Amino acid sequence: MRKREQRVLILLGPTCVGKTGASLLLAEALGTEIISADSMQVYRGMEIGTAKPSAAARSRVRHHMMDIVDPSETYSAGSYLRDVVPVIERLHGEGKIPLVVGGTGLYIRALTRGLFSAPGADPVLRASLLGRERRAPGSLYRELSRLDPERAGSVNPSDTRRLVRALEVVLKTRMRMSELQRRFTTPLPYEFIKIGLTRQRRELYRMIEERVEEMFDRGLLEEVEGLLRVNPAETPLQAIGYKEVLGYLRGERGLDETKRLVKRATKRYAKRQFTWFRKEAGVRWVDVTGLFSPGEVFGRIVHETGLEIRRAAATTA
Repeated sequence: MRKREQRVLILLGPTCVGKTGASLLLAEALGTEIISADSMQVYRGMEIGTAKPSAAARSRVRHHMMDIVDPSETYSAGSYLRDVVPVIERLHGEGKIPLVVGGTGLYIRALTRGLFSAPGADPVLRASLLGRERRAPGSLYRELSRLDPERAGSVNPSDTRRLVRALEVVLKTRMRMSELQRRFTTPLPYEFIKIGLTRQRRELYRMIEERVEEMFDRGLLEEVEGLLRVNPAETPLQAIGYKEVLGYLRGERGLDETKRLVKRATKRYAKRQFTWFRKEAGVRWVDVTGLFSPGEVFGRIVHETGLEIRRAAATTA
């Protein structure tokens, strides 16, 4: 039986929906700290393209699981689970309810459902898969969509590392990674309170376009150039925004076309996030259409889920 003090509050939703600003107010109201659940915000130096909270925001509320590895390092959902549990345990020990905020569905699923013990890496098989992708770009995603469509739906088609890992598991075990996760995963001993933010799709897409323009105005091109100087491997630079800018820096396209591609890729990612999170059980959805300030979004969350939030806060009293 789960203890009442082992509750974890999760604020989830697609990119640009309004989580960041509202999460600051929510954390302050609960007297707690924020744990990021974003697979790109773990990397140092990737500030603008990952939409990390500003320095001012992070001085208001302490944030965790950001800037913890260099772009040259490999980081996975298993790494995230290993690193995040001690943070949750410390916050519980201090009488606080951890507030997890993010849009990486795999990280949130690992946190709420745990992870299974997968087979080890196979260098020969990985080299073969990577060679196939170089010869026929997009082939790994198509193959994974055929062998494990559920897992493919949770992976960015350009995320070669995760595509290779998912195919590696399928080919070595003859079982889908998604099925292995369901059958052999041990959940963590917490009670999760999940609140999801949603808004009208056309409005969200307009906000995405505005954010992309803002990212370029803030210096996304310069950020990618700086990362290239210290990280020639470019692995994390396959993330949305970074990948398109790499093409621009190589002279493959102009700036307007680069912006268009970033906007398109981000909208597609938001659509995949919606699809993923809609399958999550126990999410209390809050529609924030027409609300743009953090205070308005926070107010709607409190109005729609105030009983759950007050109960969660009381748990730590």
